[in-house]
Amino acid sequence: MERNVERLIVGAALGLAASTLLPILKPLASEGIQAFAGLAGRVKYAAQIIREEAEDIVAEAQFERMRKKLDREIMSEP
Repeated sequence: MERNVERLIVGAALGLAASTLLPILKPLASEGIQAFAGLAGRVKYAAQIIREEAEDIVAEAQFERMRKKLDREIMSEP
């Protein structure tokens, strides 16, 4: 019986705390979600730029290798 009363008091206190804190925490949670979405967009953009730069480096290296090979072939022809 004493334990049930204790649980009732704790439940009522939690309900009161939740009803008091919910209006305060809801806008903060909304701002946090918006900030996370903005951060995710920036990370995605940065990853795209890094990927494009890496592709450019690989393409330039392949072109240089092909150019050097063609130069060697031209020089070796009689």
